[in-house]
Amino acid sequence: MKEGDKLPEFSLSDQNGKSVDIKNLIGKKVLVIYFYPKDDTPGCTKEACTFRDSYDDFKRAGAEVIGISSDDEASHKKFAATHHLPFILLADSGGKVRKLMGVPKTMGLLPGRVTYIVDKKGIVRHVFNSQFQAEKHVEESLEVIKRLEKE
Repeated sequence: MKEGDKLPEFSLSDQNGKSVDIKNLIGKKVLVIYFYPKDDTPGCTKEACTFRDSYDDFKRAGAEVIGISSDDEASHKKFAATHHLPFILLADSGGKVRKLMGVPKTMGLLPGRVTYIVDKKGIVRHVFNSQFQAEKHVEESLEVIKRLEKE
């Protein structure tokens, strides 16, 4: 997926086992959808905690943060509880949504770390791909959302 593409429809379970259909979120808020490799790994924990620490800024800007990895609901529930994550974590077991969105692997091995900013019309407005700059995903996302607010 690239800037200008329409977000594909998908449905996944969150950390509480509740089904989340992305089409029910489009139109309500700007979506910050970030794909990350694995719960409770150093880079992913740093990224999630940085999103957590800036979550009020995202809410004030009218955005919702959604993290997606291939971990199951139980792993997400533990990860969210341990680090007090206030946002949605979706379980993409088997990586079908990761494939649907075209999230590349890093060095052909690791599941990629990519963040998509999706406007209220369901259009991808920004893509940030960096496996090793976990915290930069949050910074980039906030900058783009502030720019979208002015449009």
